[in-house]
Amino acid sequence: MNARTAGYCVNQGLVNIKRNKLFSLASIGTIAACIFLIGVIFTIIINVNFMEKQVEQNLGVTVFFDKGIKQEQIDAIGNEIKNDSRVDKYEYTSADEAWEGFKKSYFEDDPDLASGFDKDNPLANSASYTVFLKDINQQDSFVKKMEGLDGVRKVKHSEQAKETLSTVGKVLGYISVALIIILLGVGIFLISNTVMIGISVRQHEIKIMKLIGSTNAFVRAPFIIEGMIIGLVGSAIPLVLIRVIYNRLVALVMSKFGVMASSISFASVHEIFSVLVPMGLGIGAGIGLIGSVLSLRKHLKV
Repeated sequence: MNARTAGYCVNQGLVNIKRNKLFSLASIGTIAACIFLIGVIFTIIINVNFMEKQVEQNLGVTVFFDKGIKQEQIDAIGNEIKNDSRVDKYEYTSADEAWEGFKKSYFEDDPDLASGFDKDNPLANSASYTVFLKDINQQDSFVKKMEGLDGVRKVKHSEQAKETLSTVGKVLGYISVALIIILLGVGIFLISNTVMIGISVRQHEIKIMKLIGSTNAFVRAPFIIEGMIIGLVGSAIPLVLIRVIYNRLVALVMSKFGVMASSISFASVHEIFSVLVPMGLGIGAGIGLIGSVLSLRKHLKV
């Protein structure tokens, strides 16, 4: 297909859209709603995954030692942790450091209350390793290994937090797949009906084109382009809206909720939209293409 023919097909596709303004607008609106919901779901999932990684970095497994353990045994346990491929990083906290941290947390406003314990550390058995894993899903196997080491009294870990994060991710995934399938089906159905109306309006013109020797591809192309244009326009609108809303929402949280903002991080605009924009436009164009082809196969006899 040369440039002149391609230009003609694009022009005819636009003419078809103008002829069926009401149905075209309905299709654009429906696709916009589909892509908007898909975009919102995608943005939420990206942020949940991002926050999950942030939380994982702060979910440590704490290994406590038996009473009276020697430093050599503590070092040996440290070497086991260091050489474990599941470990991202680890920190050692002595009993004295644990007590100093406790005093800062609970006696900062009244240090005199803690002064009576200076010669008798109440946390004498609180020396520990705090271990951060590369993947929170490996926590159970790592905890079992630590519990089996000589000199280990107790292993404290965040089982509930891990299960909550995994459950949230799975539920969001299932809901997203179901909604996307439903919305894509609705979008394809509407575009198929829009193209069908265009075919019925141009039936006489199509017959004349066939009589003068037009190819099937030449006859079908404007309708396919019509569907793809509707899909692209319908997907571009919500992508712009999501970008604006996301920027303002993040700015609002950061400015109005200071305490929350200090503990929550959001995925960057680039991280989200470098994937969402091509995905959204591709889905929109794909909906238009599939809807057009289905309608042409059913209603256009050439």
